[in-house]
Amino acid sequence: MSEQKRIEDYNIKMGNLAKGKLNKITDVKGVKVGHCTIDDDRNKTGVTVVILSEKNIFKNKLIAAAYVFNGFGKTTGLIQIDELGTLETPIALTNTLNVGIVYDGIVEYMIQECKKDGTIIESINPIICECNDSGLNDIRNRAVNKNHVFEAINSACEDFEEGDVGAGKGTSCHQLKGGIGSASRTIDLDGKKYTVGVLVQSNYGLLEDFIINGNNIGKKISYKMAMEEEMDKGSIIMIVATDLPVSSRQLKRICKRTSIGLSKLGSYMGNGSGEIVVGFSTANIINSDERDDIFNIKMIKENKIDLAFRAVAEACEEAILNSMITAHSVRGYKGNIRRSLKEFDEYL
Repeated sequence: MSEQKRIEDYNIKMGNLAKGKLNKITDVKGVKVGHCTIDDDRNKTGVTVVILSEKNIFKNKLIAAAYVFNGFGKTTGLIQIDELGTLETPIALTNTLNVGIVYDGIVEYMIQECKKDGTIIESINPIICECNDSGLNDIRNRAVNKNHVFEAINSACEDFEEGDVGAGKGTSCHQLKGGIGSASRTIDLDGKKYTVGVLVQSNYGLLEDFIINGNNIGKKISYKMAMEEEMDKGSIIMIVATDLPVSSRQLKRICKRTSIGLSKLGSYMGNGSGEIVVGFSTANIINSDERDDIFNIKMIKENKIDLAFRAVAEACEEAILNSMITAHSVRGYKGNIRRSLKEFDEYL
């Protein structure tokens, strides 16, 4: 069990909905998250992989959707998600200049997985997302390789670490230390409980804009720190998972509501920032061995989807704060430091 102190441990509450057991994206059954962290004098980076299902995801595709708020990013695979509305590989997060290498790693992993059950891959659509961690990481070293991708996959578990780990090792958020964070919410429909979980790789925002529950703590912290003036040119990747039965169109509507969590914390999505969300549902399985020409899927009623909107907004907001509060302060290869939010707990 992870014993990290999270934002709720500082008596900060996001919204009113109930949380999942771990309050992480892995509260959605079958989902696991793994990291590989590279941390030395010059390299502060890594890989984070979201495993979507215990089954072969290429043969058992999941309903998916994606949405780009501001497109200053290098994510792969979104075109096919928009066209077909399905996911067929794990989702990997890394830094900007290592997208291609991580892509190769996911392709190799899926080829190996499909060989186990005799499935032949001749085309595949890996989803690789990135944030630019060059403020702390010597990104031109391209320190991540395929072995790190496999290490992240092999370490995947339900109660994963957050903060400055994996793809979040070198990221910044509101000019403090960012990283990997997660949260979840549960909703009840027809007497059954459903879960909406969010995982973020946070790397955006200015300190003076940083707000928690309406309190502009960023300005208070900035008075205490001598911060250089910067532009908002970071990014945030948001992964949404749910076991709620939805269509791809409905899931895209849910994904868009991550923007509520972002805005409540003070993001205005600057010109140089990439805000990208990828979502998937484990409720409807698209089995490639299906012999019938027509098959059925379940969907939520449109007039009940507000519950999911609220759930994803609350979970996104808390996931970002968890990415910051669980992170340690990190000194980059240039000697600069991104300080952890927990160093300023008197303002919370």
